[in-house]
Amino acid sequence: MDKTALFSLTYGVFLLSAKDSGKINGCITNTAIQVASSPDRIAISCLNSNLTCEMIKHSGSFNLSILDSTCEYPLFERFGMKSGRDIDKFEGVEYLTDMNGVPYLKNNTCAVIVCRVVESTDLGTHTLFIAEITDCFKTGENAPLTYAEYHSRIKPKPQKKDESRKIIAWKCKICGYIYEGPDLPDDFVCPWCGHPADDFEPVYE
Repeated sequence: MDKTALFSLTYGVFLLSAKDSGKINGCITNTAIQVASSPDRIAISCLNSNLTCEMIKHSGSFNLSILDSTCEYPLFERFGMKSGRDIDKFEGVEYLTDMNGVPYLKNNTCAVIVCRVVESTDLGTHTLFIAEITDCFKTGENAPLTYAEYHSRIKPKPQKKDESRKIIAWKCKICGYIYEGPDLPDDFVCPWCGHPADDFEPVYE
């Protein structure tokens, strides 16, 4: 089975934000879809190891900043490749808050969706949240960013290997999964977070 075929599914790109016990946090996700109306409901999937996922489970609420075409890579590096357990991701970032005190980006977005969790299912590596939309509003007129555009225009190309050093493993830059061995298959997909081989970096001896 060639799991890279799944990369052809069309996605948007979002900042998923939460607040719990006075702490705010957010992470990048490409998994959000409206699944019902009257009441309006959406579904999101979030990596269980993410702090944001834990906060949503505790608080029962979240919002989605729908990212637009003005986004640049540092935004994804901050919210997608660093942990809220180590840094305050919103420090130095301009943001506003919704009715629940959950932050959303002031810039680089075209809309915000505010949600209350009504159901959740543990999928192993991820949790699927079904949520009722309690508010939504436009924040800009730029086109929404697609996952394909992120890969083609924004995401840096993989770094070249240092041929003078021996590679003993590969580490996923998103979730930290370690693939043992010097050669990572081009079509490898991380079993923890589902990211492709170009999101792995070499671990040298």
